[in-house]
Amino acid sequence: MSSIRPAATAARDSASDDKEVRRRPVPWRRFYQLARPELPRLLLATLALIVAAGMGLVYPQAIKIIMNALADPDRQAAQRLITQSALGLVAVFAVQGLFSALRAYLFNFSGERVVARLRRDLYAALLRQEIGFFDEQRTGELTNRLASDTTVLQMAVTANVSMLLRYSLTVIGGIAILFYTSWRLTVVMLSIVPVVVLAAVIYGRTLRALSKDVQDALARTTEIAEETLSGIRTVRAFAREEQEIGRYGTAVDGSLSLARKRSRLGAIFTGAISFAGYGAVAAVLWYGGTLVLSGGMQVGDLTAFILYTLTVAFSFGAVSDLWADFMRAAGASERVFELVDRTPRLVPGNLSLPRVEGAVAMADITFAYPTRPDVDVLRGLNLSLRPGEVVAVVGPSGAGKSTLAALMSRFYDPQSGTVSLDGHNLRTLDADWLRQQVGVVSQEPILFATSIRENIRYGRLTATQDEIEAAAKAANAHDFVAQFPDGYDTLVGERGVRLSGGQKQRVAIARALLKDPRILVLDEATSALDAESEALVQEALERLMQGRTTLIIAHRLSTVMGADRVVVLDGGRIVESGRHDELIAHDGVYRRLVEKQFANTAR
Repeated sequence: MSSIRPAATAARDSASDDKEVRRRPVPWRRFYQLARPELPRLLLATLALIVAAGMGLVYPQAIKIIMNALADPDRQAAQRLITQSALGLVAVFAVQGLFSALRAYLFNFSGERVVARLRRDLYAALLRQEIGFFDEQRTGELTNRLASDTTVLQMAVTANVSMLLRYSLTVIGGIAILFYTSWRLTVVMLSIVPVVVLAAVIYGRTLRALSKDVQDALARTTEIAEETLSGIRTVRAFAREEQEIGRYGTAVDGSLSLARKRSRLGAIFTGAISFAGYGAVAAVLWYGGTLVLSGGMQVGDLTAFILYTLTVAFSFGAVSDLWADFMRAAGASERVFELVDRTPRLVPGNLSLPRVEGAVAMADITFAYPTRPDVDVLRGLNLSLRPGEVVAVVGPSGAGKSTLAALMSRFYDPQSGTVSLDGHNLRTLDADWLRQQVGVVSQEPILFATSIRENIRYGRLTATQDEIEAAAKAANAHDFVAQFPDGYDTLVGERGVRLSGGQKQRVAIARALLKDPRILVLDEATSALDAESEALVQEALERLMQGRTTLIIAHRLSTVMGADRVVVLDGGRIVESGRHDELIAHDGVYRRLVEKQFANTAR
């Protein structure tokens, strides 16, 4: 259940990824594009932010007045001044609180809208990818990109932008007031800035690469969890719970190790910045105290200066932390933007035929799956299906039978040769339109975790209840559905787990009937059923096949005997073709397959 790479290869890939991360610029433009639809709301939030930040720069002035008033010999005047200043402080804090709340609401709500839009875009981009893409990717990793990585981006493009603006304005405004109060003290205080900026740049670059590794490690843990939970019956059947717990724990420990390294790096940076900031405050206190003693500054001015210094130092440290958050977001964003920007390898056509006869032709087909490009599954294959013809394809496992079904729906394109419908190359046809013409009933049909009604209606979303019931009756599904207490509203569970194999198959047939395709593919549709269920399903399939071009992929003889033609695949090539009785009379691959099946049945 897990893929294994040599350690050296993994290490090289990781090093290459790190270099690539450091080389790429931070995707500020993409962050802006994400936030652009929210600009009116963000501008209003920014206005509120400016007011709130401005109020934050006012209160040290009131404290300055109070401190200087303490030295006033006129006690009544001093008391009056202190009272007025205190009331002014209350008003300032009230205004600041009001506009801070408005700022927080607007930025946070905008962030929720941004991440919702990003998730929709990412999900849409994923669903538009070719099937080969999903052969190469793990579901758990893609799910992690949708959930975890997009949330990291949410903070970067809205709430963090809010705080960055807020603290930046505070730093700029505070420094301006500090220069106005005492340029000498301000120069002393700002002496640490070059060191902090250099440290922030180095820290940000390192953190970006490390954050990407953390997100990738989290994605791997999600992969294992999704894989194990979706295959819980297999895990339970082999009593491998402890092994899977250990495998997940190992992945969690790996992500934890990277997270610890990231936390350690952040702690060192935070501690260094804190020391530099408070060191600057110590220098200001020493030099400012000297100025007060010499009469060059009043106590209130020094107090206000210290408050502004603390405010600027705190804001500067917060900006450094936000820079780290942006680097984390940049690391997480790379995979997300790669997926959003990815162009599907299968380029759809734009042609829709006004009428479909149902003639399918495969000419000189050579095909290998994208995950195994060096292994040809089909080699120079030629196969034609006439309109309304029923063709059964048999052959040993791995001969390429199911690949024919995938090519007919254009899930893949062959490396060479052409697949055509009514003389039109599938590459020229609109892919959505084409798949509306092809109905597939597979050995293990996938049902969604919703009601029976919704699963059948998936074949045609505009279908009425009467049409749904008619399809269910034709598929021999209506009787068992009617026996459920909730009838067609019965929930089938994840992948249809609450239904038996035969029931799932009949719901899938009803769905295909409702779709009313011109071409039908039955991919081992009865091979996993008991005799009673097979009879009901086979009867339903015969109704479904009427008047449609049908390709049957089967092992069981009962599903092959009634075909107009039987095609035998072996090694990716057609080695025999004819009616059942003709091939039985010929001592070839088909006859040996039939004899082997009878021998297994007799046993």
